[in-house]
Amino acid sequence: MLNDNGEEYLERYGKGTKGAGYYSFDHKRVHFVGLVNVANLKAGGMGSLGQEQLEWLEDNLKGHSSNTPIVVFAHIPLWTIYRDWGWGTDDSQQALSLMKRFGSVTVLNGHIHQIMQKVEGKVSFHTAMSTAFPQPAPGTAPSAGPMKVPAEQLQRVLGITDVSYVVSGRSLAVVDSPLGEPGSAPSANSAGSGAS
Repeated sequence: MLNDNGEEYLERYGKGTKGAGYYSFDHKRVHFVGLVNVANLKAGGMGSLGQEQLEWLEDNLKGHSSNTPIVVFAHIPLWTIYRDWGWGTDDSQQALSLMKRFGSVTVLNGHIHQIMQKVEGKVSFHTAMSTAFPQPAPGTAPSAGPMKVPAEQLQRVLGITDVSYVVSGRSLAVVDSPLGEPGSAPSANSAGSGAS
């Protein structure tokens, strides 16, 4: 197994990204920010953005008006769901404080492989199911990790998340669909993504 701190991955798939792979782009008046909170991750440890990325984020957000909707992607949640399993990001409050002036901030992540939502002021947090394997609910098992479920239940605990922006709305429409629901299989033009 190659252990190059993700350098080969970034060279192949991360052209134009900064540092460990963080980036941003604008699309239809929405500003998207991809953060990396898994670089140098230690087993069972919390995610971390680091000072360099936080400085980049501050600079990145400066040029946007406070009525610009912000969508943030991160692998590990930016809110602490369960510290004992590393389900959170140590320096997330610093990142979120940089976004407090915006009227709509949506934070999307995977990592915990289940749907959890939280609204804190103008920030909506949303975790997603996985297309790979389910995880136990926080604290219900000795540790995080793949959870065994009967085969007939598997498609109810795996899923796809679709996110849509409606110009007249104040926030994003986030729709989770378990794989077992009729019509939930992704189409060729689906904008959804399974987070893991």
